[in-house]
Order: sequence, then C-alpha cells, then structure tokens
Amino acid sequence: MPVPVVDTNVYLSRWPFRRLPCDDTPGLVAKLKSAGVQRAIAGSFDALLHRDIEGINRRLAEECKAHGAGMLMPAGCLNPAIPDWKEDLRRCQETHAMRVIRLHPNYHGYTLEDSSALELLAEASKRKLLVQIACEMEDERTQHPMVRTAAVNPAPLFALPNGGGRVQLLNHRGPVKGKSVWIDIAMTEGVHGIQRQLQAAGDGRVVFGSYFPFFYLESALLKLTESGQTESGIARANALRMLEEPR
Repeated sequence: MPVPVVDTNVYLSRWPFRRLPCDDTPGLVAKLKSAGVQRAIAGSFDALLHRDIEGINRRLAEECKAHGAGMLMPAGCLNPAIPDWKEDLRRCQETHAMRVIRLHPNYHGYTLEDSSALELLAEASKRKLLVQIACEMEDERTQHPMVRTAAVNPAPLFALPNGGGRVQLLNHRGPVKGKSVWIDIAMTEGVHGIQRQLQAAGDGRVVFGSYFPFFYLESALLKLTESGQTESGIARANALRMLEEPR
C-alpha cells in the first residue's frame, strides 16, 4: 500500500522549455493518486513567463476544480513588481477561493528584500494565506541561455519576525537558519540530507514536496523511504498543520 502523502509542490500546465511527462492535468492527477498522494498544492508553470496574472490564476482554479477531484489545491501566482498585485491578491482569495499563493521572485525580477515583496508578505499574513516561495526552478547549468535565473536568496526571511508569516520554501538547496519557515524535500540531496533539514528547520517544519512533473514523483517518495521517514510527519501531518489557518 502506498504511504498517504500530502504533496506541497506540484505544477500544472506546460514547462516553457520542453514537454514533461504528465503535463496534462488528468494524467498528473492519476499519477499522484497511484502513488498515494491524497492532496497536492498546485501552482502553474504559466506563472514564470506569462504576464496576465489573473488569466493564469483563473485557468489554474478551473483546472483544479475540473480535474482535481478534490485533491488539487490551487496556489495563485502573484508578482509584487507590478502595480496591481493587491487586486490580484484579493481575487486569489475572494474570487478563486485560494488559500495559498506561490511566488517566483527570480523570474519576476525582485528580491525578498524589496519593499513590495515585504508588503506582499505582510498583506498575505493579514489574510491568513500560506505563501510559497519557489527558490529555484531549474539547475543553472541546463537553463535556456536567454532565460538565466539565479536561485532566490531566502536569507531576508530569517531576519523577519516569524519568518514573515506562514511561509514555505520550495526547491531550496541551502541550509535553513532558524525554525520560522517550512521547507520541502524536492531538491534535498546527499546522504542524510533530510536529517540535516530536520536538525536545521525542526521536525515539524519539513514537508513533502516532489516538484512533479518536472522531477520524478518516485524520487521524492524514495527519499522518504531511504531516510526512514515514511511514518513521520513529513509525509502528511506537517503539511496539514502548515495549511491550518492561524486563529
């Protein structure tokens, strides 16, 4: 029997630079179900290069509703570098009933030190939304030469009270300083990699994230098995606690 899992890091639509297996929503959902995934937080690859933020979020919400079978939770795209981001945030929550937003600072041209980014984190915290920050989408060595993006530096978050609210780092390779943010295991590598994450972030702050379909889903599941963490909170319980709205 597959281990029950909450996957905090999947993507719908098409990766801009090549076709991926299961990059159609029905196929992705079928794959997740077969692996024991009970719920998945889904962003959109359209968020990287498309400029119509509301269009991205509307399509994402529709895809999750039409094909997600109650499994997919849409994570709305926001870009604080454009003037109307507050209206996009309002629509995410009030029009599309999204409880999660997902940021891509390196593709949208801002840092976590920018005043607009800090304002967005504060506003999302007021609205009791979970903010996911994608630190890296592709290894720099394989990126398209016309679209080079360095990994996001999450260090400014660690200096903020409570990490800037409910914040999760996706695809983060480096160490986490302090226990104020959640982190997924999608890009955790090396022997005892998950154990090092647990020591740095705390047992309750490490969650399952596969970055499927860009990465193989089986790869993330194997990390749990090899680290002896299949029955730990990483597979499911930590993510459910992360998704709980603060009182």
